[in-house]
Amino acid sequence: MKDAIVRKARESAELKEQFFQAEADRIEALVRAMAERFARGGRLYCMGNGGSATDAQHVAVEFFHPILEKRRALPALALTADPALVTAISNDRDFATIFSDQLRVLATAADMALAISTSGHSPNLVRGLEAARDLGLLTIAFAGKDGGRLVDLADHCFVVPSFSIHRIQETHVALYHIMWDLVHVALGADDVI
Repeated sequence: MKDAIVRKARESAELKEQFFQAEADRIEALVRAMAERFARGGRLYCMGNGGSATDAQHVAVEFFHPILEKRRALPALALTADPALVTAISNDRDFATIFSDQLRVLATAADMALAISTSGHSPNLVRGLEAARDLGLLTIAFAGKDGGRLVDLADHCFVVPSFSIHRIQETHVALYHIMWDLVHVALGADDVI
């Protein structure tokens, strides 16, 4: 068991190191684009399914309620957070429209949409990013494997090159924590983390 624990931790660390080495320049471009949108009053809408739904909620909380007192709150909302609305749309229309319907009512062209998926193929995320693009939002995707359909829909798509859902999700968590931190740095906060 101890060998398995160490092996899994090593796999996770090695994948993250390779991913961030390869994507650092693109991550910088993303955080600068997000900082610009936030500075102009834009909001971030986050979406995902299953474990990625909780990641979407985690991202929204990080921005909306920063853990550091010197970091300002930035407007972010998880489109998975209202079970009554999600189940109403699913029941009355189609589960594939739960994110696109919300974005069409809430979002403006100044905003951003983040889709998180280990596969990149979820129909509700595809439709969500399609609606976001139609509305002029900055579109962002965190995916795994080959990125699926999200690769072609996001202005900034980050694909974790793994078939392990756990390793993909572990890298996504590191990515959104780094993204959160550096958006604040790009907005003028001290780089203290």
